[in-house]
Amino acid sequence: MRRDPPRGPRPPGGGDPWRREGGRDERAPGRERPGQERSGSDRGGPERAGAERPPRAGGPWAGRGDDRPRDGERERSGDAPRGRDTPWRERAPQPARGGERPAPAHGERPRPPRPPREPAQGFQVGERLDEAQLQGEAAPRRARDLELRLYGLNAVRAAFARRPQAIRKLYLSEARIPALQPLLAWCVAHRVGYRVVEDADLDKLAASSHHEGVVADVLREENLSLSTWLRDLPAGPQAALWLDGVGNPHNLGAILRAAAHFGVSAVLLPKHSTLALSGAAARVAEGGAEAVPMVRLGRGDNAIAQLRGAGFALAATLVRGGSDLFATALPERVVYVIGAEGEGMDRELAASCDLRLSIPGSGAVESLNVASATAVFLAAWASRQRA
Repeated sequence: MRRDPPRGPRPPGGGDPWRREGGRDERAPGRERPGQERSGSDRGGPERAGAERPPRAGGPWAGRGDDRPRDGERERSGDAPRGRDTPWRERAPQPARGGERPAPAHGERPRPPRPPREPAQGFQVGERLDEAQLQGEAAPRRARDLELRLYGLNAVRAAFARRPQAIRKLYLSEARIPALQPLLAWCVAHRVGYRVVEDADLDKLAASSHHEGVVADVLREENLSLSTWLRDLPAGPQAALWLDGVGNPHNLGAILRAAAHFGVSAVLLPKHSTLALSGAAARVAEGGAEAVPMVRLGRGDNAIAQLRGAGFALAATLVRGGSDLFATALPERVVYVIGAEGEGMDRELAASCDLRLSIPGSGAVESLNVASATAVFLAAWASRQRA
């Protein structure tokens, strides 16, 4: 039976009348009386202020089965403190934001560098383009080599008619909304963003004033291989253009326009040619860039052998010294080899051709523009096939 202690005055100093002098407090930690504060930790902590703790033999770890030295002794011996007696783990100094990371410790797997974040491309349907957004849209992107920025009404319409899934973004002036209603409806149905912008913004996006009120970002179409093109080529009369040195985008666009008009099967590009379709060439082509595929050739001798195996005859187009185009019988299948304006074509390539043709003229001018001459050669071939 428990008996409460008598209620009497406490001795001066607020001591506990039921605690023996020099003895331990037998009460379990955590059961202090209300108003009484603890100092130190609940277990193993130092005694309250005013009470001296008697020294123990063997140090503070005696009697626990742990005779490890103290932190100070470890520091003097060269061993780093570890285990429960370490109040915290020292952290390696962190580099400033944007600086280089320190080398990883032994046995630690190095952390791969974090790729730089790209600015968010907020894109809402029907939103007008402010100056900051315009700069962001005009900035180069990593995927720019996979995309082509088309401009011009017929060029954009032709891309939409043939491969609408390639369209990624559309910019147009308010005046073009009625003419582009089918394209806008397709963009809304397939969640392709478009923006109605001012003409000045279109000038900057297209880097040209000849945009005709519309600019579109589309996926660039890959060039075919010669083997693939020949495999899928139907039988019958065919004409193709081998462009040897043509580099002006406006000439390329005019050639593509003439090629589409006369039903040319393909434009052949040499293996190391840097010629590629651009927005300017597509605009000049007026939709012809979507009608005529581009084929990338391999080695010249192999390409010539493959073309001849498919029934094609190669005709070199020369400014002078060739046979009269209008008096020469043209084969059913012909590849016109077109040289660069001024330099002409490679001599070895011209020598390996089956025909060498020239366009007779009055002599008032030296020659025709390369795009105009190409149109004349194609017209002569087309007229022979109809006869």
